[in-house]
Amino acid sequence: MNEGQKPPAHLRPATKKWFKSVTSDFDLDGHHVRLLTLAAEAWDQAQTAREVLDSGGQTFTDRFGQPKERPEVGILQNARISFARLIRELALDGDSAPDTPRMARTADYGRRR
Repeated sequence: MNEGQKPPAHLRPATKKWFKSVTSDFDLDGHHVRLLTLAAEAWDQAQTAREVLDSGGQTFTDRFGQPKERPEVGILQNARISFARLIRELALDGDSAPDTPRMARTADYGRRR
């Protein structure tokens, strides 16, 4: 176990606690710790965006008086997707990681025949 694994200093206190619990509960290789770090950073980024949206709403009025979506909406969405993908890759929920890598998207990806 990696009980001595210290979380990055820039993480929020609750995220540091989660990071420590994961590294003590799972035997992670070095590359897994890096994925866990990225997941923790994505979580913190999502929380920061959520706080901005909670206080300021999802839109703002631009200088022309038109409503615009706050950039934090996209930041929150991207951070959530990143977190979910990183956690899936780590397979922390007991499911094994995919045996083979996912197929790359090609020009004909998703086309009907």
